[in-house]
Amino acid sequence: MKTMRRKDREIPRLEAEAILAAGAYGVLSTVGEDGQPYGVPVSYTYKNNCIYFHCAAVGHKIENIQNNPRVSFCVVGNTRVMPAERTVKYESAIVFGVASEVQGPEKDDALLALLEKYSAEYIEEGKTVISEKGKTTTVIKIEINHISGKAQR
Repeated sequence: MKTMRRKDREIPRLEAEAILAAGAYGVLSTVGEDGQPYGVPVSYTYKNNCIYFHCAAVGHKIENIQNNPRVSFCVVGNTRVMPAERTVKYESAIVFGVASEVQGPEKDDALLALLEKYSAEYIEEGKTVISEKGKTTTVIKIEINHISGKAQR
């Protein structure tokens, strides 16, 4: 893993994890069989030092993950444009890891965690949807090998 060039902007792992936990969405980056990079925004949850997201059983990101499970995932937290300083205040976290499909109780736990993050006031209704459609939903886990965080505040 390369070291961060701007060490003065590096933030501790715990702060990077807080950015991951709080983010509304992240950008999953994969590489296709032809070497073409592909970045796509996804809703996700951060749990047990892993990133989980759900998706269709077929498609571009699934094909790429099956071809090469090594991925990166980026979340940008608070940002503020500072016109007079010609800069942007920001915070971000980048994860490097290995993506794989999960099944069984881990899949159910991930779907529930997504429900709690995005629809906490509709848990019971969400559980019904999970029981009806969960079997046809694919859940991907990114096992994290490395997290880095960066901020200009």
